[in-house]
Amino acid sequence: MSHDWSFRSPLHDGGLAGGTESLTQEYDYWIEDVEGTVPTDLVGTLYRNGPGRLERGGVPLAHPFDGDGMICAFRFEKGRVHFRNRYVRTAGFLEEEKANRLLYRGVFGTQKPGGWLANFLDIRVKNIANTHVIYWGGKLLALWEAGLPYCLDPVTLETIGLDNLGGLLKERDAFAAHPRFDPQTQRLVNFGVKPGLRTRITLYEFDASGQCVSQPVFEIPGFAFIHDFALTPNYAIVFQNPVQLNPLPYLLGLRGAAQCIQFNAQEPTRVWLLPRRGGTPQMLTMPACFVFHHANAYEAGDEIHVESIAYSHFPNLEPGMDFREVNFAALPSSLLWRIQLNPKTKAVDWQVVSDRPCEFPVVHPAKVGQPYRYTYLAAGHDPKTNAPLQALWRCNRQTGEEQFWSAGPRGFASEPIFVPRGLQKGDFLWQGAQGEEDGWLLQVVYDASCHKSQLLIFDAAAISAGPVARLRLKHHIPYGLHGSFTTVV
Repeated sequence: MSHDWSFRSPLHDGGLAGGTESLTQEYDYWIEDVEGTVPTDLVGTLYRNGPGRLERGGVPLAHPFDGDGMICAFRFEKGRVHFRNRYVRTAGFLEEEKANRLLYRGVFGTQKPGGWLANFLDIRVKNIANTHVIYWGGKLLALWEAGLPYCLDPVTLETIGLDNLGGLLKERDAFAAHPRFDPQTQRLVNFGVKPGLRTRITLYEFDASGQCVSQPVFEIPGFAFIHDFALTPNYAIVFQNPVQLNPLPYLLGLRGAAQCIQFNAQEPTRVWLLPRRGGTPQMLTMPACFVFHHANAYEAGDEIHVESIAYSHFPNLEPGMDFREVNFAALPSSLLWRIQLNPKTKAVDWQVVSDRPCEFPVVHPAKVGQPYRYTYLAAGHDPKTNAPLQALWRCNRQTGEEQFWSAGPRGFASEPIFVPRGLQKGDFLWQGAQGEEDGWLLQVVYDASCHKSQLLIFDAAAISAGPVARLRLKHHIPYGLHGSFTTVV
């Protein structure tokens, strides 16, 4: 079964750009082209989210993050895997689908056709629901950090509609797209940001039924662009990157909102410790850098250890730059940093782990907020050259030992998802095997040699041996963002 839109992009050139094409069909089929053996103890569904529509009416988007959200579901059942993908039918998606043209500006740089005059003073925001997807409290939620979640049917992926979480969120509230699952309290923890001259951060904690059990609010001085946070038993940790927003070019219709963000290397990066039980936030500073994602954090005596992906400056595309032909050498590398914070002395120390570019770090679900050994990442093929993500990389923070497997030169990798062994139907992920190598890593890879994508399954203890199973799809999946696994569906 499939639904087909007629657009066919000329972008596919057998390389990286092929993964930036829209996927115009919605599929529903069992994956039959399998190399290796799918582990029978994988029970549940892998959900992935990302921009799937990268043009509208033949007009390409200026930035991939402006694309409409498309959910992919890989359902595991007795060693077989079923695939389904479906677009999130947001209000804006349906409007543009009917008109077959761009009606909204994109946050990251996409403008409506017609030049600056067509975009002048148009500050309407389209919720594109394209960044993350989670199952919690009986709901499947597609997340986009500048708006409310969209609720979906967890089996069919049909869009149910905007979800204000039982009245918790108001119409224009933000709900971040990078929640954390705390295995100690069995809570979902997330935040919402309202930026301005002073930025307001609301920290939400939800129990297993989806009820909000905690909602402290914090204010920090200055504008803040925050995508992710790190979690410990006592703190939510956010990095206030040293950026400023000049909204004038956006209001004049000349640039997208994110293109109006200016990085200030003369200012420090501010690290805020937000007490999970409420109270006064504490600030520490470190040299200027830009952080999108954190791997993990934990408390040890007087210190807090954080592992993050840091850039030397904001990795934005300049107006007119084609993201399909990015010169990676001109962009800052994304590197794994280890940071030690001492709230008592205000001391901050940091080390760069490697020159290998990397992103999308994950740890064993039971180790979130706890001491841990292994970080799993999508990484570059070459250890010193800034380039697309093509590999799976495991770092041992205690010994420095590494394992590495690359899909290069024609394969391009996405975020890995760790699934512990021994899970039963209905378990939380942290209830599986506790060994940090005792599980599976699931990673979607785009194969440019055939313009199709694959789901790869790795034994977390033997990454360098390559995937134990390779499931080849009938089509490609555009480069995605975040995903999650649940045993419930």
